Amino acid sequence: MTPIEALLRRKIPHRILQRFLQTKQSSSSPSCSNDGNIKSSSNKSIEKILIANRGEIACRIMKTAKRLGIRTVAVYSDADRDSLHVKLADEAVHIGPPPAKLSYLNANSIVEAAMRTGAQAIHPGYGFLSENAEFAQICEDGGLAFIGPPASAIRDMGDKSASKRIMGGAGVPLVPGYHGNDQDIDLMRSEAEKIGYPILIKPTHGGGGKGMRIVQNPHEFIESFLAAQREAAASFGVDTILLEKYITRPRHIEVQIFGDKHGNVLYLYERDCSVQRRHQKIIEEAPAPNVTNEFRLQVGEAAVSAAKAVGYYNAGTVEFIVDTISGNFYFMEMNTRLQVEHPVTEMVVGQDLVEWQIRVANGEPLPLTQSEVPLSGHAFEARIYAENVPKGFLPATGVLHHYRPVPVSETVRVETGVEQGDAVSMHYDPMIAKLVVWGESRSAALVKLKDCLEKFQVAGLPSNISFLLRLSNHWAFADGQVETHFIELYKDELFSDSSSGRLGEEGHEAAKFSATIVAACLCKMESSVMKENHGGAQSSLSLWYSDPPFRVNYCAQSDMELEWENEYNIGVPLHMKLTITYQRDGSYLIESESGESKSHTISIKVRQLDKNEFRIEADGLSIDVTSAVYLKGPIRHIHIWHGLQHHYFKQKVELELSGEDEAQDKHTSVVTAAHSPGSVVAPMAGLVVKVLVKDGEKVEAEQPIVVLEAMKMEHVVKAPSSGFIHGLQAAPGQQVSDGSILFNVKDE
Repeated sequence: MTPIEALLRRKIPHRILQRFLQTKQSSSSPSCSNDGNIKSSSNKSIEKILIANRGEIACRIMKTAKRLGIRTVAVYSDADRDSLHVKLADEAVHIGPPPAKLSYLNANSIVEAAMRTGAQAIHPGYGFLSENAEFAQICEDGGLAFIGPPASAIRDMGDKSASKRIMGGAGVPLVPGYHGNDQDIDLMRSEAEKIGYPILIKPTHGGGGKGMRIVQNPHEFIESFLAAQREAAASFGVDTILLEKYITRPRHIEVQIFGDKHGNVLYLYERDCSVQRRHQKIIEEAPAPNVTNEFRLQVGEAAVSAAKAVGYYNAGTVEFIVDTISGNFYFMEMNTRLQVEHPVTEMVVGQDLVEWQIRVANGEPLPLTQSEVPLSGHAFEARIYAENVPKGFLPATGVLHHYRPVPVSETVRVETGVEQGDAVSMHYDPMIAKLVVWGESRSAALVKLKDCLEKFQVAGLPSNISFLLRLSNHWAFADGQVETHFIELYKDELFSDSSSGRLGEEGHEAAKFSATIVAACLCKMESSVMKENHGGAQSSLSLWYSDPPFRVNYCAQSDMELEWENEYNIGVPLHMKLTITYQRDGSYLIESESGESKSHTISIKVRQLDKNEFRIEADGLSIDVTSAVYLKGPIRHIHIWHGLQHHYFKQKVELELSGEDEAQDKHTSVVTAAHSPGSVVAPMAGLVVKVLVKDGEKVEAEQPIVVLEAMKMEHVVKAPSSGFIHGLQAAPGQQVSDGSILFNVKDE
């Protein structure tokens, strides 16, 4: 009896378990023909699927299922009760509290939900239980179709050490490394010495960059090894590690393969996923740029050989690391599931891979042969995350106060699992959406990508949209000169401080112009609100508060102060003072001052088209403007988009607070106020996993003090200088907010 079967017997209600076991006994297993190929013994097609996932991938699977007339069942945690994937499903089942190990990783609850709702199949999506061989096996044994590969293939390829041995036997080239079962830390350190630094530490199970560490020298090995083990255990439930030689100038190229239960396997060409941060992909494309047709054929055939070596069927991805210096490629791992980036492949081959998955699970053969697979145009995918780019891409949490993706079309897709007003929590991956575009050529697709990123609107929490724009506008990216160190290689250009030099001056002037637009739009909004509060009648307003306000022999004026939040100039907001004169024709004459620059005056006429939509006329230009305005404590946050510009401002406002709100505001003030020298604050909202010192203990500069975890990624908070720890406020298991004080380092 497997552990999951034992768990099912202990926890599932008897009547449901009996039905499950009866199904298991009565379901006929697939038969084998004389040539060894698996054939389905049942012609019954899947009519109802439970999706054992959340967010954008759950929504993506539901779209195809609905198009095929298949009913869907969602599962959700307490944190996802009102999520988009729950709303889109035909039915939804609650499976536990927010932590993934108590909900989306709870195989018992998910199988029970499938049986209760009469689902015939489970689609695991990606992540969570998608590469859990035991989960796939219990589905297969119980008569639930697992929409994915056989459990045996997941088992073989899920253990990266075992998969390396299998691939070596199949003749697929491998990177030198240690893939053994003995995890003794002294042995691992010895193996690292044999391989030669730098080395790559990787968990043997899972993916997504979680647990990966690049180790440059022996002094970093133990800390990196132990951190990788902890992160792997938290993410995948397995803490075994493998070591590999770290290739210094690599590309990450992967091949989409597909197999059916009749022994057919083909490849749907390759994707380049080299542009990464924190070992996670952020821009993918298909096909890979700057590769020859000969390379495409070789890497595709190697991927098919890898799949056949483990009797693979359904969707899978074989990942290769390509040495840009030698041109050689090496097997890295096989992801036995649908990939996050599968839409770029769909765009260039014109196929729905989720539909293929369902048809293969039904026992149908692949719809195409290798020679029939088309390759048309070029596609990009940009992953839009809630994250703080200047802080090292740390994940961010918060509410999507404003969320307006670009319109979709045949050549533009937006895969998302959130709506305006939803919260991005610390419990799950911080992805907001995937933007996917297609063009007839790489250059045409890149133009479309940049245009869509410029029009994609997110406000309420930090996002990586402007960074994705910088990436896509970079000359080396435009030339297809991509590698996994791309961001590090060009960091001076990608993270350039826009507050100095010619670009800084241009950026400053653009921000000043946006500030004047903000002032005009806020004035128009106040006028509209005032009119609404008086029944929509201008005549019922006092002359002094009409639009424009009446004054005897002069025009009414008001002052406004804004802070421009320059994303790449952390901690140095630019203060702008604006004087607004309400002119008798309804326009606004706005004088702006900021820093040492000269004051500038401009006349702006505003027409409000909708709550957040305006058309302004300034300097002979007519411009459409979108705004997003929301309050957090005593601060009004203002985002504005017009043309290719997006600016973010803050404005202090006077609020009359209730007792509860006042307490919250005081807490916010304590957290965000300027901290005393030596204070160390949480760089992100998260869970305290480990506290490595005691209060009063002497520490050295750069010594690890606290380990935080958010979205299953660990972040080590280190001492900024030598001294003594005082006021240690962090404890294991504690939730901390972004910017809250963790400890102080003092000289004595």
